[in-house]
Amino acid sequence: MEILGRIALFGPFDILALAVWVLGWVVIGALIEGAPKKYPSVSSLMVEYRREWMQQLITRQPRIFDSNILSTLRQGTTFFASASMIAIGGGLALVGNTEHLLGVARDLNLDTAPAVVWEVKLLAVILFVTNAFLKFVWSHRLFGYCAVIMAAVPNDPDDPLANVRADQAAEININAARSFNRGMRSLYFSLGGLAWLLGPLALIIASIVTCLVLWRREFASDSRTALIGPTPK
Repeated sequence: MEILGRIALFGPFDILALAVWVLGWVVIGALIEGAPKKYPSVSSLMVEYRREWMQQLITRQPRIFDSNILSTLRQGTTFFASASMIAIGGGLALVGNTEHLLGVARDLNLDTAPAVVWEVKLLAVILFVTNAFLKFVWSHRLFGYCAVIMAAVPNDPDDPLANVRADQAAEININAARSFNRGMRSLYFSLGGLAWLLGPLALIIASIVTCLVLWRREFASDSRTALIGPTPK
């Protein structure tokens, strides 16, 4: 009964806004990862470049260049995992002390809902950040696995294991990048979710804007044009 009472504190517009937020996150992720071959996303294009990278690895000597690239990728996952952990800690601290937030809301003439409403909104954002943290941690671990498999790739292209190990390294690298991208999308939507503190309409607008930003970067950016390259004449 207590849970039902808390749910009753949220109006239909809040439920709609929450549905748009979550649905936008799911749909844009599916569009990016399941983009058709005729109109690939940046993430889809990078998949092929990662496979090509591992094929080039077979004959490259020395492999310091590849080691540096992988080290840079792991540093990126470490940075965002650490940042997500700090954000989670800050969010939980704010949930435990909503009085200051309520004071700010009153000063800005915002919704003067009970403290539990603000806590639920903050917890929803924290869930997205937590998901991002878990994705970054898993991505970091996968890049570590990739490093080990890359070290096992023979330098002799005639070795029967050369292409096999290169393909294995590529798939692990692709999975690591996919987890990293999912973590980044969760961070994007967690930032958009903060708009819920301003009201359900603000959350709907922020969710739509977040989807548009992600769509543009994956399907209509200069980076995508560069990855596709010039059209053969």
